[in-house]
Amino acid sequence: MWRHPAHVVALGAGAGLAPAAPGTVGTLLAFPLYWLLAASTNSLAALAVLGAAFLLGIWACGETGRALGTADHGAMVWDEIVAFALVLVFTPAGWPWQIGAFLLFRFFDIVKPPPIRYFDRRLKSGFGVMFDDLLAAGYTLLVLAVYQRLLEPGAA
Repeated sequence: MWRHPAHVVALGAGAGLAPAAPGTVGTLLAFPLYWLLAASTNSLAALAVLGAAFLLGIWACGETGRALGTADHGAMVWDEIVAFALVLVFTPAGWPWQIGAFLLFRFFDIVKPPPIRYFDRRLKSGFGVMFDDLLAAGYTLLVLAVYQRLLEPGAA
């Protein structure tokens, strides 16, 4: 892992080497990343940092996938870290919302409903690794927004 900086990034500084559920471990790493961003930046700056992290992930996951001989190796968790940190930027404050967001994101990342599964199977590159998690983030945010709307008084 330490032989190339791309591997350190793609493997989430070792989180992806967890013996069980590396994607879940990687997703959990998004919490401290988000807390750091929330404490030190505004939402627009956080989005810019996460955009740069997404681009870094395209490179890192592409390099690491080639080195491992598998385009989307399970140990590569940078995609989960970045995508879920993005979800947290838009998630309403409070642990119940954040835990719900975590569970939804893991569900969509694992089940890969259409069109996530389509892109996961077709895009075999660093971009593909990052993109399917971005779609899972989108589904997560959509469900959270609908649920939040239903909770508002007078919502139809």
